[in-house]
Parts: sequence; structure tokens; C-alpha cells
Amino acid sequence: MFGTHHSKMMILFRSDSTAQIIIHTANMIPKDWTNMTNAVWKSPKLPLLSEPDVILQHGQVLPVGSGGHFIRAAFIASVPGKHDFRDTSGPAWGWAGLQKCLRAVPVEPGESEIVAQISSIATLGAKDDWLQRTLFDSLATSLTPNVKRPNFKVVFPTADEIRNSLDGYASGKSIHTKINSVQHIRQLHYLQPMLHHWANDSKGGAEEYEEVLIRGDSGRNRAAPHVKTYIRFNQNNTIDWAMLTSANISKQAWGDTLKLTTGEVRIASWEVGVLVWPGLLCEDGVMAQRPIVGLHMPYSMPLQAYGKHEVPWAATAAHPEPDWKGFMWTYASSDANSA
Repeated sequence: MFGTHHSKMMILFRSDSTAQIIIHTANMIPKDWTNMTNAVWKSPKLPLLSEPDVILQHGQVLPVGSGGHFIRAAFIASVPGKHDFRDTSGPAWGWAGLQKCLRAVPVEPGESEIVAQISSIATLGAKDDWLQRTLFDSLATSLTPNVKRPNFKVVFPTADEIRNSLDGYASGKSIHTKINSVQHIRQLHYLQPMLHHWANDSKGGAEEYEEVLIRGDSGRNRAAPHVKTYIRFNQNNTIDWAMLTSANISKQAWGDTLKLTTGEVRIASWEVGVLVWPGLLCEDGVMAQRPIVGLHMPYSMPLQAYGKHEVPWAATAAHPEPDWKGFMWTYASSDANSA
């Protein structure tokens, strides 16, 4: 069994004896750090403890020297392997770890929606069983009882958005899904009602917007997305929680469906992310007296649904219409060629 290293994280050790954890979504290539949309979460500078704490894990005593209690975020990660869902003695990974964390997060009652904004949609199956009953069920988990299941939206660019992005078709090298087989067409059929544009000024998108109070221009409509975010909005037009992660919508990232006979979940990728919610900044129900950093939304609001005949960008398809730079996209070379 093998796993891919899709996580993006740095730990910085500074000369003042502090450490800082950086979780981000950009690969170490120039294109990701210039004209693509990516995001970064930074921990505070963590002081070195005078006497390192220790934790007991898998029979080993490990030092914890940078004071993890200063961090106000939950670490959501995936580790390749076959994991026993029933084993609660250690950490939980993938969708099981996400579900475990969200069980402690309160949400507002009433209508809500979860927006999954990603840069890749893998092969999920001809039916939506895994998407709905594994990933979406995990995302819908909360501490608050008897809450109505959220509506789900998926933000992913179309070919027209890639053509008009800052790098044109070259942006499409980093954004992936497939629509060229019978199974993928069936998958597209159940995804279609949920699909929304990255840029909410797309000429082929739906003309009518839903009635929302949250409105704002992210300023990033032309910077194609490599960022991955999952955000839960409530009917009060506030945010219950937000997650920044390397994990796209895929079984490899989040883990396959639970095998009821063995309690086994298989994960194929290393992923890292952070989950934040308002309660992390509260003390005894009163907002703590410290600077509050607002959540920078990567996409513009309100979201714009796909038009009736629109489909997601697929790098495995040919796109003869030139981008704004005058290039076409041919799948044979997986590159942009001059028109």
C-alpha cells in the first residue's frame, strides 16, 4: 500500500526560541504563489516551555516543547493506511477525525449550508453514496441536537473561468476533475445541482442569485483557485465554522466508506488542515479581549450557480476556444498551445 504526500505545512523555529506552525495550500512552485488563489493559516509564535510537557502515544513518551495550548484551532489530518474506526484510544484521521471534532462544535439551529470549495474532484462513484453518506454526513455533524441537515454547495471553476484567469489555460494544470467516461458523466449528474462558480460574474452562470445578506467581492475572481475551504453558513448569515485544508473532495484524501464488518477505513493521502469556530475565541461565553482576525473569504458572495449546460473544467478534455492570451488547450500535450 502506498500514500501520496498532499499535505502542505511548515514548522518555523526562530532565533528567539519560539516556534510557529504554518498550514497552507500552495505547492512549492512559483505559479502557486503568484497568480493562483491559495491560503495560509499561521499559529501564534509559540514559546519554548521551561520544562517540556510529555505525552504518551503508542507506548512512547514524546516531548511537547512549544506549548500547543496557545493554538486556537483544531488540527484535521489524514494519514495513509487502513484505520480501525472503532479504536478510540488514538487519534482519528480523515472523515472520522473531522466527524469526531465537529461533535464538539455548536452550530446555530435552523437552515444552514456548507460550501465545499476545492481544486479537485476525484472519481467518487456512479452513485452519490460516498459523497452523501460519508463525506457530507461527516461535515453535517455538530454538538447541537436535532439540527436540520445542511444544504451543500460545491465551488469549482468552469473552462470559461480558467480561460479568463490570470494565467489562462496554464491555471488549469492545477485543477482537476474528469467528465470523459460513463461513470464520470453519472457522477456529474448528481453533482450538477450543487455546482457553483468560483467567479460569481461568469457569463454562462445562473442569472438569479439567492436572497442573501452576505455580499462581497473577494478581489480574486481572476486568480484561479488552488485553495481548499469548507465553510458552514447559518440562517443568520454568520459562520458556524470554517476549515482550511489540503484535502479535496476525494476518497483518497478523506477515506473510503466505513466497512461495517471490520470497522476499517482506508486512506491513501497525507493531508493537513485546521478547523476554527467562534467558540475558540470565547472565555466563559464572553468574547476574549484580544485582537480578532476576520475570516478572509477566498471567493465572492453571493455564489453563482452553474448554468443549465455548464460543466466543470476538465484538463483531460480538449478546449479549442482560445484563452485571453490566445492559447488553446489540447489534452494530448496537457498544455496550452498557441492559437
